[in-house]
Amino acid sequence: MSSPESEPSAGPVTDLPAVAPQLRALRRRASLTLEAAARAAGLSPAHLSRLETGQRQPSLPMLLGLARVYGTTVSELLGETVADRDAVIRAADMEPTAAGGWTYWQAGAPGRGMQALRVHVPYGSQGDIVRVHPGEEWLYVLEGRLRLRLGDATNRLAPGDSAHFDSLTPHRIVAEDRGGVELLFVHTLLQSPTATLCLGPGLTTGDTP
Repeated sequence: MSSPESEPSAGPVTDLPAVAPQLRALRRRASLTLEAAARAAGLSPAHLSRLETGQRQPSLPMLLGLARVYGTTVSELLGETVADRDAVIRAADMEPTAAGGWTYWQAGAPGRGMQALRVHVPYGSQGDIVRVHPGEEWLYVLEGRLRLRLGDATNRLAPGDSAHFDSLTPHRIVAEDRGGVELLFVHTLLQSPTATLCLGPGLTTGDTP
């Protein structure tokens, strides 16, 4: 796996004048030296310095890595502000949404660093789709049996089983029961309109994993 500094696939984030001062401010808020922050994010101090002075624009994997180091979200690194939102999500407010054959309900507020979902994966849906994208994923099986392919390994999960993995590992989710499988699902995708550069055309941060 390549380091964020050498990541070629996602491309740079362009036209982001607020990124440079924001990167420096968040590093200082985290009480990190340039050298410590760069080392934790897999960058050279010189490269991070160029990002903070606006001489270079960060790629999306770099932003994700720096967000994790600074304990913040990509949205904050980009200078985006998020409106106040309720901490409690009521069941009556969880409207079902269909995407790629799956049905999911938002179980958390939009625009957060983590996105929480309740997901129904029907039998035979998306069995041939392998996904790779920056972030982490956690899932918990509520009902049904799930086949989870992580890289070259195949795992079978029953109700009560869970999985937590790096989303850069190629992964595929298949329901083994004809009634489908019910999941609780949390992911840390890039919360930015530019996330499609990482996730691929036609995918957004609201798409299923």
